[in-house]
Amino acid sequence: MTTESNGRPGRARARTLADELRASGDEQLATLLRLRPDLLNPVPTDLTQLSARLSGRASALRALERLDAFTLQVAEALAAAPGESSTGCPDTVVRDLLAGPARGAKPHPDAEPVDRSAVLAALPGALAALRERALLWGPDGALHLVIAVREALAPTAGAPGGTGLGPTLSEATLGMSPARLQQLLQGAGLPGTPDPVTAVAALTDLLTDRKRCAALLAEAPPAALGVLEKLVWGPPTGTVPDAGRPVTAEQARSPIEWLLARGLLLPSGPGSVVLPRELALHLRGGRSHRSVRPGPPPLVPTAERDPQAVDGAAAGQAHTAVRTVEELLELWGLQPPPALRAGGLGVRDLKRTATALDCTEPQAAFWLELAYGAGLMAPDGGDTGELWAPTPAYDQWLQLPVAERWAVLARGWLAATRVAGLVGTVDGKGKPRAPLGPELDRVLAPATRRAVLSLLADLPPGGVADAEALLPVQRWYRPLRGGALGPDGRDLRTQLTGFTLAEAEQLGITGRGALGSAARALLAGRDPAPVLAPLLPEPLDRVILQPDLTAIAPGPLLTPLAQVLALCAEIESKGGATVYRFTAESVRRALDAGRTAAELHSFLEQHSRTGVPQPLAYLIDDVARRHGVLRVGAACAYLRCDDPALLAEVQADRRTAELRLRLLAPTVLAAQAAPDTVLTVLRSMGYAPAAESAEGDLVITRPDSHRTPPRTAPAPVADGPAVPDDVLLAAAVKAIRAGDHAATAHRRETVPGPAGAQLPRTAAADTLAALQTAVLLGERMWIGYINAEGLATQRVIDPVKVEGGYVTAFDHQADKLATFALHRITGVAELADD
Repeated sequence: MTTESNGRPGRARARTLADELRASGDEQLATLLRLRPDLLNPVPTDLTQLSARLSGRASALRALERLDAFTLQVAEALAAAPGESSTGCPDTVVRDLLAGPARGAKPHPDAEPVDRSAVLAALPGALAALRERALLWGPDGALHLVIAVREALAPTAGAPGGTGLGPTLSEATLGMSPARLQQLLQGAGLPGTPDPVTAVAALTDLLTDRKRCAALLAEAPPAALGVLEKLVWGPPTGTVPDAGRPVTAEQARSPIEWLLARGLLLPSGPGSVVLPRELALHLRGGRSHRSVRPGPPPLVPTAERDPQAVDGAAAGQAHTAVRTVEELLELWGLQPPPALRAGGLGVRDLKRTATALDCTEPQAAFWLELAYGAGLMAPDGGDTGELWAPTPAYDQWLQLPVAERWAVLARGWLAATRVAGLVGTVDGKGKPRAPLGPELDRVLAPATRRAVLSLLADLPPGGVADAEALLPVQRWYRPLRGGALGPDGRDLRTQLTGFTLAEAEQLGITGRGALGSAARALLAGRDPAPVLAPLLPEPLDRVILQPDLTAIAPGPLLTPLAQVLALCAEIESKGGATVYRFTAESVRRALDAGRTAAELHSFLEQHSRTGVPQPLAYLIDDVARRHGVLRVGAACAYLRCDDPALLAEVQADRRTAELRLRLLAPTVLAAQAAPDTVLTVLRSMGYAPAAESAEGDLVITRPDSHRTPPRTAPAPVADGPAVPDDVLLAAAVKAIRAGDHAATAHRRETVPGPAGAQLPRTAAADTLAALQTAVLLGERMWIGYINAEGLATQRVIDPVKVEGGYVTAFDHQADKLATFALHRITGVAELADD
């Protein structure tokens, strides 16, 4: 006597999935829960409930998405194998479906050659992968797919990248009249049978017998064989007018009719026909797939670079990335742009930022997302409208060495689910996606980035591979994780691979297309900063001041020097050497930030290799002499000046007409415009006004004047439940084992029969598991059922399908197919043997 999945003794029969789980060790159970963490929410009470969850469609599909191409093809071959749902499928049948029979079958000319020894070597590992995820159970001689997996991968389910096979002959002839079946037997040259079941069996035997099927096809007209060739590799259906007409062999006039009269094509609808699975397998030479790859395709480098040149280029770009993010956040600290009401950054602000950083808008969007993902910038949460500004973490980041700052950016990019490359693309409503907006998260992004970089890491140092070389390998490892197709016909994985290669080069992960040494350390889980630091150029503390009001930095500058130069000069060009240009506006900006003319002279003399040229000294003194003579404050706004003549000059100038100035006193003008507007207009006229506070003090605008409250980096969108740690796994396994021991400690006796007995009572999980097992093994069950009127009844049923909270079964009491709601079933029990 064996034990069923619900813990009660039953007739001797094949083991169930629950039995197999009970026989497994704690380590195998922990592996299952680690590979499928969704099963732990909540923790199953016992192994019966766990086996029921394993049959859930959503959980099974999530597990299938994480299989490689060969393991998935093994599962697809199992789903297409005859008898898998009832008696099980031997592993030898799966082998022959994938590699073709060793003898007796002629391979199809369109099928790709298969390395049979490679298939035989890889098959045990694929079966083991399916077993440890509980997608497959049973001994090697009788393998069973979990019901949800079989339904998802069935040839008629239309799974992407499937076998292209159609339904079996028995499935395709469901509902066909007995008379029509006899006509098919006669057309195929077979003797008549007494009932439809034996007729279908005779036709199936014909199509699975190589010699007899080949002899029948030898009689077919060439055009009929041409029709079969079009359907053999899928899709297995075709359009035919009036496909259900009962054509006999004598009446056949066309190739289609010749095939229909012999059951080689069967009607699948009023205007369509389908190729039976058995005939398709015969035509294919016994193979379930046209192409079988036991291993990933080889990744061949598209170019070779000098490893030292790669590290140098990557380090240089890493330094540029750090400086660019610093420049961006210094800019936004002074002039924080507003956040859109729906989230994100406006188009004008993106263009303005791109101009300031001297880069394209897509590149600017990448730098914005990089800083945001690292937690260095966020909305400030202001009451009158949010602004994008640096966070306090940015000030801490600035204190780190350049190599450690780059490591923060690289780790944030590698783990982020936000995709900067999607900025500007249209969403489902036809609107372009905004940078820093809420619609840029893609759960596939981190896995794709790591996969691309890992493949580059597998190449020899200096090896380069483009997207066309990387994508076939990625598709082999995760064939079902490509994402939906976009408007350009590319799937999400293809887009993400292109984005990853471009962003990795921009960030300094790669140099000249090859993976750098620092990135290899990052992928291996080590700190990349010690690897990167020796490769970075030594920062300089001197610049070359020239008489044409420019300063040349022949290399990277120390952070304090770079910050002051960015404050008092404009960056004119970047590259190997950075050129700064001093203007009246840039000097005024430094004075607005609290610097004095003497401080600027002293600073430039200290950091110049050539001294301060006279034109630059004159420019600083001239701007300082005029700075703050005019004062602008808030009334709506006012201008205050100790020189009445200068105020009169300003009021008389036609360029100030929009300010609507009015003289309040000899030294005060009132303006009907905001102080910022007044400052902008006066500065455009060549004046150097200064802002004044309500107390009459000079307003100093410092680079760190605007910071957000403390903010954390945006959390990546979870790609399903998190993988549990060892402590949680051990506790979950212990709890499941204890619950299963309690559930199976007291075994109920086999119910003798429904006559005169009380309603069976079983737990909901036990009921579901027992019904699923009955569907799998084709067993008859006795159930208690409460109908809609609350009346308790007993039923004897043959379960056919358990899905969506309902059981479809043949009800022997009503003598018809019926549907029963699971929550109304009080319990189940087996019928005693006769």
